[in-house]
Amino acid sequence: MIYSTLGTSDLNVSRIGYGCMSLSTNEKESISLLHMALDLGINFWDTANIYNDGVNETIIGKALKGIRDKVIVATKAGNVRRPDGGLDWNPSKQHILTCAEESLKRLDIDVIDLYQLHGGTIQDNIDETIEAFEQLKREGKIRYYGISSIRPNVIREYIKRSSIVSVMTQYSLLDRRPEEETLDLLNKNKIGVLVRGAVAQGLLINKPAKKYLDHSENDVSKAAKAVSDLSVNRTATQTSINYVLQHPAVTCAVVGMRTSEQIRDAVKTIQAPLLSPNEITFLQDATTAIRYKEHR
Repeated sequence: MIYSTLGTSDLNVSRIGYGCMSLSTNEKESISLLHMALDLGINFWDTANIYNDGVNETIIGKALKGIRDKVIVATKAGNVRRPDGGLDWNPSKQHILTCAEESLKRLDIDVIDLYQLHGGTIQDNIDETIEAFEQLKREGKIRYYGISSIRPNVIREYIKRSSIVSVMTQYSLLDRRPEEETLDLLNKNKIGVLVRGAVAQGLLINKPAKKYLDHSENDVSKAAKAVSDLSVNRTATQTSINYVLQHPAVTCAVVGMRTSEQIRDAVKTIQAPLLSPNEITFLQDATTAIRYKEHR
């Protein structure tokens, strides 16, 4: 495994991270997968308070027993589960402070390494949200904070107003919107980028083609074929992950992995041949890059 420093923090995270949302509620099975991932070098585990309504954090807490010092734990807050299963948005200071306490208890740890705002809109009281994270830092309950956002206007405000060390954003061959401006902007400001969705819900590797964002089913099929065409000395998963990892702004690809085979495949990305400039151009030429219509 290769490790990189996340932004201006002292968090040395594996280039492949574990997207824990993919874990089942089967405690024994999920703990086994997490321990296997750690044995293979994945030291960055990302969760959120709403994943399985907190059960995800509880399982991670049990998996951390005896190995806490080896794992960088990231979680998130801001969404509120409604009785009907939907989500409401609450970025208020009190909500974030309360959620942090609850996550610490479920994870059964003393401090959260990276605490993230699980979304964000330009209409939020951003200064109040930042106050919550800064207070948690002062109290020693979190080490660093960041945001999880795909919105350029929100990202720009947090860069200007806060001391975030990271932004988690959706990025893949089928969602190249971050290439417009946010990746370069974050790189310029020394803020680490955590990528989610590198395989585009599996559409780039093994799922049947369907409409995705503004891409037609045919667009998705072309992109998947291009990935397949380059997957001679690497798997489709490794080609897709390498595409995002090779952007200089990206620190870590956070991958959802449900089986031991998927973990091994993702980890081997680090040893797989890098994409050449010609190969990157080949992939980009396979489909038209979509652009932001809102939140610019």
